[in-house]
Order: sequence, then C-alpha cells, then structure tokens
Amino acid sequence: MSKTPLAQNISETNDDQATPRKPASQTAITFVYQAKLAELICNVSLTWCKSLTIHYLTITVDKPSKENYYTCKIDLKNTHCWGKKGLKSFDIEGTRVDIFWDFRQVKFSSSPEPCSDYYVALVHDEEAVLLLGDLKNDAYKRTRSRPCLEEATLLHKKENVCGKRLFCTRTMLNAGEKEHDIVIENSLAGPGDPEMWISVEGTVVIRIMNLNWRFRGNETIMVNNVPLEIFWDVHDWLFCSPGSGHGLFIFKLGTLDSKDNDCNSNGNKHDHVDSPIGTTTTTEFCHFLYAWKIE
Repeated sequence: MSKTPLAQNISETNDDQATPRKPASQTAITFVYQAKLAELICNVSLTWCKSLTIHYLTITVDKPSKENYYTCKIDLKNTHCWGKKGLKSFDIEGTRVDIFWDFRQVKFSSSPEPCSDYYVALVHDEEAVLLLGDLKNDAYKRTRSRPCLEEATLLHKKENVCGKRLFCTRTMLNAGEKEHDIVIENSLAGPGDPEMWISVEGTVVIRIMNLNWRFRGNETIMVNNVPLEIFWDVHDWLFCSPGSGHGLFIFKLGTLDSKDNDCNSNGNKHDHVDSPIGTTTTTEFCHFLYAWKIE
C-alpha cells in the first residue's frame, strides 16, 4: 500500500464551538455525550479550545428542548494551583449535580484536549455519570462517588482545525475505543489535477484524483476488521478564497453492505488496513471535522 511522504511520518498529532466559522489562530474540539440526570436524558457538551492566548474547557448541560441548564468555563491557562482543581454545582429538577476537575499535573500535546494526568467528573446522586481522564481512582476518592450503572454515551465529536496542505486528527470506530490517527493531505497547487489522500495509521486508504470533479463523495474502508465510512466535501477549498470556507469530513461506523457497494460501484476494492473480513456493531458515534485551508 502506498504512503504519502508526509502522512507516513505522522503517528501522533494533533466549536469554540460545534458550528464552523471563519478560523482564528485556534483549534477547538467538542464532545457531545448523552447522560441521565435526575431521570432526564440530557446532552452534555465539553469543548476544549486553545490559541496562543487562551486555553479553556467549557461544559454545557442541555435539557432535551436545547435550553441550557448550566454552563461552566474552566481556564486551563490559570497559573495558580488553586484554579486548576475545583468544584462547581448546579441544580436539575431540584437535585444537585457537581462538576469536579483536577488539572494540577495535566499534560498536553498539540491538541487542546489533555493527553494524561487529569480528570473531569460529572456527579449526581453519588454516581459519576460522566468521568473523563486517566486519574479515575483519584476522581472516585475525591468525589466519594461510584461508577454509574447507566454510563454516558458519546454521541459525536466536532473539531475545527486549520492548515495548508495537511490536516491531522484522531477518530474512533466505537465510542470509548482506541482512537486511530488520520491524515488528510491535498495537492491543489501545481500543473497537475488537484488530488487528495486520506491515510489511517500512516497508510493511504483513499486517493481522490481529479478533485475538481470529485470534491464531494464517500467511501467505506476497513480498519481492524471494522468498516469505517468517510464522507468529504471540499468544494470551498477549490472554489472559494482561502479562509472563507471549510472542507467537511465525516467519519462514522459503516456497514459491510456499504463496503460491498463501494467495491461493486468502483469495479475493484479500495486499499484497507488489516483484513476486510469481520463483523460490526451499531453505534451512534459520528466525528465531524471542519478543515479550514489557509495560505
């Protein structure tokens, strides 16, 4: 299988909000969970946002009608130790919900999201309804809570990134599973027809030639015996001025039927990672990547 020069060397990389906008010098990642609080099914959104001057986490709890119940903003650039560990509380239907966090020893990579040594816990009725980070034992001890019988479900991930030729992200096939490195590389300038490559774990799995005519599309590839469906729309890369529009990529769990349809419609099978034989389970998880091309 072929590898592009840039993609094969990358193994680890990398709204304020979920809605795409004209980019500033910042990146943002939003995770939306579904959780049960006070017998209500609520959406819990966590947005990690980072630029040269700001770095913060915003937690929003919505009720089904989309009216905000509560919003909590945590400044991750706070240099005071007391500001990196905290607790905030709010009420839902007359019952108390607590948000605990500890970022005193947190470690970051290039992403606005932490990579280790932290926790964020949403606690209701002595149960950790949502617990993020690797310091889970510390979180249970401090919050005096236990694991929730009905764990929060990750619905989708929304991400805004800026770049010129290369865009890097990480996605998962099922909520809670290992994330896979994805690199999107394009060649829009030069004498040849524009092209785009999508790589998973350093291996090119999709190559789109003559991008002027194939700026929208989708294909299903296999990753660790599981079908991954990838949608793309890069119209604005080609026909709008730089920075005025974004390319949209959607990664979601596919089906074996969609993989077979891709193979039949194109006359041959796509390159894939590992064996194309396997089964899959259903999931609602979906990853939206808004890729802003800048000069």
